[in-house]
Amino acid sequence: MDLTFLLRGLVIGFSIAAPVGPIGVLCIRQTLARGRLAGLVSGLGAATADAIYGCVAGLGLTFISNILINRQLWLHLAGGLFLCYLGIKIFLEKPSNRAALASGDSIVRIYASTFFLTLTNPMTILSFVAIFAGLGLASTAGNIMSAGALILGVFAGSALWWLILSCGVDMLRDKFDLRGLQWVNRISGSIITGFGLFALLSAA
Repeated sequence: MDLTFLLRGLVIGFSIAAPVGPIGVLCIRQTLARGRLAGLVSGLGAATADAIYGCVAGLGLTFISNILINRQLWLHLAGGLFLCYLGIKIFLEKPSNRAALASGDSIVRIYASTFFLTLTNPMTILSFVAIFAGLGLASTAGNIMSAGALILGVFAGSALWWLILSCGVDMLRDKFDLRGLQWVNRISGSIITGFGLFALLSAA
């Protein structure tokens, strides 16, 4: 395995995941409401989608990226509507005791929600295509080992950011009582709904 490509992928995955957007807000909220594992799994859903888009860009699968780019309108609509649904659901959700929170939504549902949201963001594939082209990494299309190392690095870098974020937020979790968690739901729900409305307006 090419260590250079692995390290490059690590940096790319971390830098793309780090900017705080709807996924970051969702990860923070899941960590505060349900614990570190829920926050980490939420981030891993996004990391998996990042790795898929990294695979598309790294292997030079231009026909797939072109299809995704040409379907930006529908992706914006799907992602925007889902963000609005999640935001309103979180805003209205009533916090409960720690035991009930820990056994709430299934891990699969938490993982799938961020995976879907990241996949429906066309800017993700555009970011990977631009970064890979700018760094001359499109050449990995003819080298499966290099491409594999790059994609693994992207996933590891993205996952590393979500691990840092969820562990950091989890350290503050005990400072929130039920009233504080209610405000977390309201604020995060409003922000996520705002991102959803922005996505719908962008599509329009």
